[in-house]
Amino acid sequence: MEVAIQAPPAAPPAPTPLRLLRIALVTETFLPKTDGIVTRLCHTIRHLCALGHQILIIAPRGVEQFDGARVHGVPGFAFPLYPELRLAVPRPSISRALRDFQPDLVHAINPAVLGVSAFFYTSMHRTPLVVSYHTHLPKYLAYYRLGMFEGLMWQSMRAAYNRADLTLATSAVMQQELECHGIRRVHLWRRGVDTDLFHPSRASRQMRARLTCGHPEDKLLLYIGRLSVEKEIERCRDVLAVLPGVRLALVGDGPHREKLERYFAGTPTFFAGFLRGEELASAYASGDAFLLASRTETLGLVLMEAMAAGCPVVAPRAGGVSDIIQEGVTGALYDPDRPADAVEAVARLLLDPGHRARMSRAARLDAEQWGWAAATRQLDGYYQEVMDREQRLPAQIAEKRRAGIPQPALCDQLAISRQTLRRHAGRQQR
Repeated sequence: MEVAIQAPPAAPPAPTPLRLLRIALVTETFLPKTDGIVTRLCHTIRHLCALGHQILIIAPRGVEQFDGARVHGVPGFAFPLYPELRLAVPRPSISRALRDFQPDLVHAINPAVLGVSAFFYTSMHRTPLVVSYHTHLPKYLAYYRLGMFEGLMWQSMRAAYNRADLTLATSAVMQQELECHGIRRVHLWRRGVDTDLFHPSRASRQMRARLTCGHPEDKLLLYIGRLSVEKEIERCRDVLAVLPGVRLALVGDGPHREKLERYFAGTPTFFAGFLRGEELASAYASGDAFLLASRTETLGLVLMEAMAAGCPVVAPRAGGVSDIIQEGVTGALYDPDRPADAVEAVARLLLDPGHRARMSRAARLDAEQWGWAAATRQLDGYYQEVMDREQRLPAQIAEKRRAGIPQPALCDQLAISRQTLRRHAGRQQR
């Protein structure tokens, strides 16, 4: 049987000669918190520093530096709906830190509260701004009984993001949704995964025994990620109710854990808490299948980690998941409105060893093409393009910017400059 492996989009080569930049990253979440955004940021920062860029991280207080990048920590408070999330609000110390650093470019990661400081600074100092979208916040509102504010959130995001010179989405599906809501200049930031850490060779009988509470001979279904209401983890119990000899391990933690422990009481479910590093990699590789129930994933880094570890994925056909999984080849997609479809997909994987082995191999082969180095080279290419637009601005616009006169986003300015140059060329010919 031939396996069709989806080819990644070509990543732009690193610019030659490389322009080294001072880049300020403003993020709502960072270490010691662990989630998909932090994982992507950590790998991205390492590779940007390896390219020679200087990095300043503005984040809620937690660590003082990371792999050669200085962190300006901002005091925060626990978010009432999600106590493990520390919210930090803009304050004068951020402006001082940015002024001292003198960034060539500011990148706001998932801007919500702290990210407002990125918009303020870049507007005041006429510095190029890049925004990236990682969490489907408007869709989360319904899970916290705040769905009536979804339209208002899209309106606010549209007004803010359209002030940026570039907006990056982490999947084609999210790129399309952002564009449908009126957000301009949206490009795709390719995905990445650590294929050295997450590998099938890390499968361990000891880890399997741990996750199955001493029953390694049973089938092991995994969920790894945040335990929060929007992840819809309760839907996993449908599989346990129908398929005998199947155990579920929930790896991670979050504000919904206590309710989930009550909901899964009496079922063969183990709450493993947070695992990191090689332990986490071993958990992925030791499972028989990875089951995702969430319909709000912008990408789903955990799915890529599972695929790299050779653990076949069963996930809903929703959000950015379809960007990652090739139906029937590297994973199984199901209709999220038909719970029986998820049960059927899991059953086929667990009861057909040949099918599972083929899917496991295909998933690993696909993941091997998505290293973090290529994803960061693409990001650096975007940064370089934004800086090139800055340098091509005509003199009169540059003078206005130095004088502090408000200007449209650099992409719009470039279009204006081209019209000016064409008119000038026409006069010269006459």
